[in-house]
Amino acid sequence: MKLATIRREDRTAAVRVEGDSLIDLGLPDVGAVLASPGGLDTAARTDGAVLSAADVVFAPLVPRPGKVICVGLNYQNHIKEMGRELPEYPTLFAKFADTLIGAHDDIHRPVATEQFDWEAELAVVVGRQVRRADEREAEAAVAGFTVLNDITCRDWQFRTREWLQGKNWDSTTPLGPYLVTPDEVGGPRPALDVRCAVNGRVMQQDNTGDLLFDPVDLVRYVSTMIRLSPGDIIATGTPGGVGHARKPQIFLREGDTVVTEIDGLGRLENRVITEGTA
Repeated sequence: MKLATIRREDRTAAVRVEGDSLIDLGLPDVGAVLASPGGLDTAARTDGAVLSAADVVFAPLVPRPGKVICVGLNYQNHIKEMGRELPEYPTLFAKFADTLIGAHDDIHRPVATEQFDWEAELAVVVGRQVRRADEREAEAAVAGFTVLNDITCRDWQFRTREWLQGKNWDSTTPLGPYLVTPDEVGGPRPALDVRCAVNGRVMQQDNTGDLLFDPVDLVRYVSTMIRLSPGDIIATGTPGGVGHARKPQIFLREGDTVVTEIDGLGRLENRVITEGTA
């Protein structure tokens, strides 16, 4: 099954995607669907108004997740290009909901940065509340997957040893366009090709089967610390090819177009604008 959150005039709506048709689920967004009684099972059976998929405008898949947990250094080639050793445990940081934008929204480049970078990522969408999950519970908690780009201000990220200040800039992080359930992509540990292109040039290309800590591992690990709830997001990390690690370094500028794709999940296409010019 495939779900999305779309914009409709003065509101958003959760929809089930069936080819060129969208079925209105009667709830404001995918997070609300997952938190509702029956969750995905109810979404699969709901027969609402049928909308056309033509000219659809996507909102962030989950506009106000309770938590966005991100993982750094989770692909071996990216760890090596950043000059680090393979970690024993996941490197975690958090994002705030105000960073999130839709699949085709503009990315707002802050005037405070000169090192604005891309990070294509597989994102896990949590479908049920879970705490201290075992293997079976962690698998069951994965509602599905989506695409995220953890756009980063590198000069702010590396001001200190903590990364949060480089990762939490308003309206910088596209999320979507779809939630795709695990049965559509090979299960809760999918092996999917990931790509990021800037102005048509492929910068990142890898496969999620190379993740050191896979989606089930991450649900288990994070839920050991804190409960995970329906609509929470776990961004699983980025592969090699980021601009910061290139020689010479390359960073995003106003007018650039960033395309982020994961096979079976969909495509983000976002233009970079200077913050305050939208």
